[in-house]
Amino acid sequence: MDERAALALLEDRLEPVGDDAAVVDDLVMTTDMLHEKTDFPAGTTRYTAGWRSVGASLSDVAAMGARAKAAVAAYAAPTFDADELEAYVRGARDVCTAVGGEYVGGDLDTHEEFTVATTAVGETSDPVFRSGAQPGDVVCVTGTLGRSAAALERFETGDLERANHLFRFEPRVRAGRRLAPEATAMMDSSDGLARSLHQLAAASACGFAIDREPIPVDPALEAVMETAPAIDDETFGNAVLERAVTFGEDFELVCTMPENAVSRVRASLECSLSIVGRVLEADAGITLDGEELPDQGYTHGE
Repeated sequence: MDERAALALLEDRLEPVGDDAAVVDDLVMTTDMLHEKTDFPAGTTRYTAGWRSVGASLSDVAAMGARAKAAVAAYAAPTFDADELEAYVRGARDVCTAVGGEYVGGDLDTHEEFTVATTAVGETSDPVFRSGAQPGDVVCVTGTLGRSAAALERFETGDLERANHLFRFEPRVRAGRRLAPEATAMMDSSDGLARSLHQLAAASACGFAIDREPIPVDPALEAVMETAPAIDDETFGNAVLERAVTFGEDFELVCTMPENAVSRVRASLECSLSIVGRVLEADAGITLDGEELPDQGYTHGE
């Protein structure tokens, strides 16, 4: 049973399963587990690991339109290296500070593989779920897609300083707060835009028509892929778009809202907001430039 099958099983047993975070009264709560072999490429600093792991949970808080309150982490490694541990805590603390939250500690244990489990808590009286998209809404994406894919390429080529920089994303907590009053549905893009659209469609019982041209591809991804063997422009463009749409791990926000709300939101955002398509009736399916968009993206454990 893979991660998606396990989540489907739990949806029948746990009511909060199916959104980025659980909601209890005015609190939102979420937890994540990351492993060295699958989540931290060779060359990832402990500072980056602290920033990224706690940031992943803060991104779930952002996806609910909540304020970030606090985060904790359980840190396990074969041995406790003082410099590595201190660097991890600095990264965790700095990402919390960046979004107005606080890192308040956690737990320590030994484990054969560097592993961290992070939990973040947020607060909102009006959370945004995945289930409210309506036909006629537009589909929007914050920031750019492909940053983490570019980071992985940099890790593989040994450009570790640039790779670690790209791997430290800023959770869109402020953007989520601003989008919350207008968004009808929202989630983060940790599994990739394509998979996020399929998840939103399932939750909202709708379809999507996505346009290729406005999808915001990160320039860093285009830059690293330009070093690949020479190919024609069309093939290159298709390859870049495929990575941007399906690789995942970018932690941007994917949301739906009435089109007339977009300009109001954009005026107060600290990041870009791109309209990439429209919400349709469920029987329209999910398309990219009129062609079926497969449910492809990041899956834990693969």
